[in-house]
Amino acid sequence: MAKHFTLLSLLALTCCNIAFAFETKPLQDFCVADPNSSARVNGLVCKNPMLAQANDFSFSGLHVAGNTSNPFGSRVTPVTVAQLPGLNTLGISMARIDYAPWGINPPHTHPRASEILTVLEGPLLVGFVTSNPENRLITKVLQKGDVFVFPVGLIHFQRNVGYGNAVAIAALSSQTPGVITIANAVFGSNAPIASEVLAKAFQVDKNIVDQLQSKF
Repeated sequence: MAKHFTLLSLLALTCCNIAFAFETKPLQDFCVADPNSSARVNGLVCKNPMLAQANDFSFSGLHVAGNTSNPFGSRVTPVTVAQLPGLNTLGISMARIDYAPWGINPPHTHPRASEILTVLEGPLLVGFVTSNPENRLITKVLQKGDVFVFPVGLIHFQRNVGYGNAVAIAALSSQTPGVITIANAVFGSNAPIASEVLAKAFQVDKNIVDQLQSKF
């Protein structure tokens, strides 16, 4: 009996630790974010629920194509708590991604969210890389109507491999999923990472690192 009780206790503790690793469930009907509050909490402060309006729970604009005239040939239109205050504490968000022909959403990671991507217009080459030491690339070409999942924290990307524009909708498991674009973070950090460090990490000449840093 004692062993059985100990096993159940360990199992319960494990489940609690897993639950606490992600955003907690809301304790009220909603918590509309108050961006004007000076309070500092893990998330955003709720405004008075009696002041909540329909616009706090609504966002317009995902029918509008994003401007892809940039070096990557893609544009992300996010719908996080910053754009939709009613998402606060709900643990979800979304985004529209537009891709010019052969455009890319460059390798990046969401530190606080898994992502499920639905292709509205394709085709899209998508993929993610598993963690060390395998660093295995899992990749697939998606067509219109296909869905793909990027696990939380893993580096992933998308590329339009067609001659027309492509569009996808992403759903994420956080109201503030965050995004770390790998090239920007490594070569465009503020202040810059020492070029000697990057040269050794990437096993390239320091001049190449200097050239890459100048682009960011």
